[in-house]
Amino acid sequence: MPALTDTYTLSNGVEIPKIGFGTWQIPDGPETYDSVAAALEAGYRHIDTARAYDNEKSVGRAICDSGIPRDQIFVTTKLPAQAKDTASAEAAFEKTMSELGLDYVDLYLIHAPWPWEEMGADYTAGNIAAWKVLNGIHEAGRSRAIGVSNFEVPHLESIVEATGVMPHANQIRWFVGNTQPETVSWCREHDVLVEAYSPRATGELLENEELKGIADRLGRSVAQVCLRYALEKGTLPLPKSTTPSRIVENAQLDFELSADDVAALDALDDPTA
Repeated sequence: MPALTDTYTLSNGVEIPKIGFGTWQIPDGPETYDSVAAALEAGYRHIDTARAYDNEKSVGRAICDSGIPRDQIFVTTKLPAQAKDTASAEAAFEKTMSELGLDYVDLYLIHAPWPWEEMGADYTAGNIAAWKVLNGIHEAGRSRAIGVSNFEVPHLESIVEATGVMPHANQIRWFVGNTQPETVSWCREHDVLVEAYSPRATGELLENEELKGIADRLGRSVAQVCLRYALEKGTLPLPKSTTPSRIVENAQLDFELSADDVAALDALDDPTA
């Protein structure tokens, strides 16, 4: 499965596997441990978690128990969205490292530009404070790369203007019909990798007739077409599953979509709108 061993190169030269295994909404304990273990056994080498998911301990244990050398697994986690000052950001990172049981992470992200209960609020000053903490973590070698999540252009511009430090990645909600062109364009212009979470629109794309037609013609699943589309668009998809067979299926993306297929998918409307 070539796609699992393919990588993107971040602006600082760090290589990141093109497909990540997402752990959002997987409960801590056996479910997370078994899912991550199954993903690693299937060949995934990029695991994505967050302090907010409350499953870092099980993610870290599965990674440590896998027997795979640490430098062969790319680990992403995230600063809680409400950590918008120096002290809370530093404390959150230390908690994350303790839970994961790792010496370093590969990518550390600010989870959102505002606390979840205040979506849309202006936290410019807090984002700048948090971003400075992440830059210090990066300079200390405790994270090989740093970035953000759910940031739109104004959020990105404000932290870069204040610090002169460009994120290496921006993880956003991205899927067929919802490709955030303004944010993606800015990221590409500034060599910021776009990671696509919810690449299947949290399951809402699975019954789409256009996608079904393409999938049937290619002998693939709708989920595989969604994930392949993300790769065709130069983003990094983060599929999630707790079913071992689906975990394997989501990684079998060594096929291509035709130009007509891509154009048809480009024209689809957001199923969640």
